[in-house]
Amino acid sequence: MTAAWSTRAADALLRREPVVGTRWAYEWATLLKGVDQVRRATGDQRYLQYIRSNLDRFVHDSTIATYSREAFDLDSVAGGPLLLSLHRETGDERYRAAAQVLGEQLRAQPRTPSGGFWHKRIYPDQMWLDGIYMAGPFYAELAVAFAEPSALDDVARQVTLIAERTRDERTGLLRHAWDESKRERWADPATGRSPSSWGRALGWFAMALADILELLPARSAQRDRIAPIFGETMAAAMRVQDEQTRLWWQVLDQGGREGNYLEASASAMFVYAAAKGVRLGHLAPTHLDSARQGYDGILRRFVSASADGDITLHGTCAGTGLGRRPDEPDMTYRDGSYEYYVHRPLETNDHRGLGAFLMASVELERASGTR
Repeated sequence: MTAAWSTRAADALLRREPVVGTRWAYEWATLLKGVDQVRRATGDQRYLQYIRSNLDRFVHDSTIATYSREAFDLDSVAGGPLLLSLHRETGDERYRAAAQVLGEQLRAQPRTPSGGFWHKRIYPDQMWLDGIYMAGPFYAELAVAFAEPSALDDVARQVTLIAERTRDERTGLLRHAWDESKRERWADPATGRSPSSWGRALGWFAMALADILELLPARSAQRDRIAPIFGETMAAAMRVQDEQTRLWWQVLDQGGREGNYLEASASAMFVYAAAKGVRLGHLAPTHLDSARQGYDGILRRFVSASADGDITLHGTCAGTGLGRRPDEPDMTYRDGSYEYYVHRPLETNDHRGLGAFLMASVELERASGTR
């Protein structure tokens, strides 16, 4: 019998990349969160050792090498759930201490006038959908672990604020980001929203909500606030699922337009969120059908397997942001336009895409009874 795709892809990763990342970063944290879900599903301690050996390169006592709190970068918090997971599995207090370092950043994170977390210190008054995934599930897990209901309220506040301010009334989709000050060039002068609905940005948001809802108490005001947003977000995403391939486009509401392309990481993220949402009881069973179709589309279009067992994921959009970093004045301005997104290059075995593929694989294997 052929092994499940989750273990085939995870085992190929362990052989191909025994060491991931040269700095504390969200890209490989996303990848290792995928590996951690395979570990939980299988109980295979090789995956735990892989995660631990990679994090131990950065975690020293209560410090994290190459991490800077002063950057107030929400991307830097993405590894928090891995630290909490390792602490639960090993009892090593270094991981708990490091997680608390990241939690302290969130408590001090600069905010927009409406109370939303700045995405980074270098992007004042801006909320990006990406940031809800980077910080939201970790913030919620900390709040539950330390019985901080006010922090759970803040998690719900972050979700509801960005959903309200980025939603496109015509499509129901969320735009990539929102600038409350409306000063940024990419910001609509009336709404502060960025111009486009980028696939992976909404994928990050959808995964975040699925993960947060799993952590919240069964009956809570925070769940009552977040669950409807999750349902609306997934309904909008399903409306733009490509009819032929059952995948999702780089710019979600521009399917078939010249230059647009079907994209692997967003597709895997929506598959994961849909399957998990059905499992948790927040989405109708029809979403699982869409998730299965999307997953089959990913396997057909983006996944290849070699004779020696290597698994390759193609078709993931490279790193993509907005605006310009102040320390790089010669950097091309990222205006959030359709043309900007569709000219982003595609990468192979990108950590963001592969992490999402592992997560999606575990969820669908669980739904089919093979996990």
